[in-house]
Amino acid sequence: MMKFNAGQELQSTVVLVSGDTVFIDLGLKSEGFVDKSEFLDEEGNCSVKEGDSVKVFFIGKNMEDLHFTTKIHGKDSGIDLLKNAFENKIPVEGKVEKEIKGGFEVKLGNSRAFCPYSQMGYKNRLEPSEYVGRTVKFLISEFKNEGKNIIVSNRLLEENAEIAQLKSFSQKYSEGDIVSGTVKSIQSYGAFVELDGFQALLPVSEISRQRVEKIEDFIVPGQKIKAKIIRCEWNPAHLDRSKISLSLKELQEDPWDSVSQKLSSGEKYSGKIVRIASFGIFVNLLPGIDGLVHISELKDISSGTNLNKKFQIGQVFDVVVLKVDEAEKRISLAPASSKQQDEDANSYLNAQNDSDGETYNPFAALLSR
Repeated sequence: MMKFNAGQELQSTVVLVSGDTVFIDLGLKSEGFVDKSEFLDEEGNCSVKEGDSVKVFFIGKNMEDLHFTTKIHGKDSGIDLLKNAFENKIPVEGKVEKEIKGGFEVKLGNSRAFCPYSQMGYKNRLEPSEYVGRTVKFLISEFKNEGKNIIVSNRLLEENAEIAQLKSFSQKYSEGDIVSGTVKSIQSYGAFVELDGFQALLPVSEISRQRVEKIEDFIVPGQKIKAKIIRCEWNPAHLDRSKISLSLKELQEDPWDSVSQKLSSGEKYSGKIVRIASFGIFVNLLPGIDGLVHISELKDISSGTNLNKKFQIGQVFDVVVLKVDEAEKRISLAPASSKQQDEDANSYLNAQNDSDGETYNPFAALLSR
């Protein structure tokens, strides 16, 4: 017959949440149980449901009392349980009684422990006086003289929890994965997307294959999105120094794949100037497709001329395509007369045709006067 020892750790599955109790599977005829209060968040909502995996510790008196906990409470903290908690790194719950020299006095059941200032709190550390009177979770870092000298650490518990969370994230997410997340905030350099508690970065350069002038034109906070993980950087000791980079662009069709079907050498197009460099101007021809008018193609402009004084971003500019290089994703352009100029010229020439269909010759007309 299976037997559980005091403080024994068990990874189990929730089978039922009923009333004030969460029942867990033990692989026996009877289920184990955990007080539901251990799973309530700050709003009083239960954080587990049927099918969830939970790590628990046995605190029952015998095999008829299959009582488990996610931590050892002060009221259950007999000296044997505390020793077991120390040896097996089981969290314990204690009340911070008062400040003493170098730290805090903590009550663990009928035992007293010491928590140094440096071991209370981790990232969101409070003023020392704010901890007094609170019930806090700890790990026992030292257990000596049969429990007469006990040192506890809240910081170590939070660090271990973060490392465990980091391990979980690193096993769950890898480069190349397609993930779903929620846009949490937008910055000038991109957007932060929450992936089950992890804040991933969607750089502005990865939002769209089109030019992104304003991020809010493409995504907004609260929006659910699907993206591709393009980079994972896991720091083994710090969750907040680990990074995931996402891309929406990778899930979009690359306009360069069909550019030769839409643009032809020798044809004229009208676009807008989107970037000005020292060597030329870039003109947007199609969504996600820019071409370069090299400075050598610009009439009456020599090398070294400040093109920012000659052209403006957003200016309509008519061009003729010189060359389309799909492999290198480059398009060479040259300035062209506008479509309106072409239409005006054609209208002028057509209007000058004589009644016999001969083309109007201005020099002959002058001599005939």
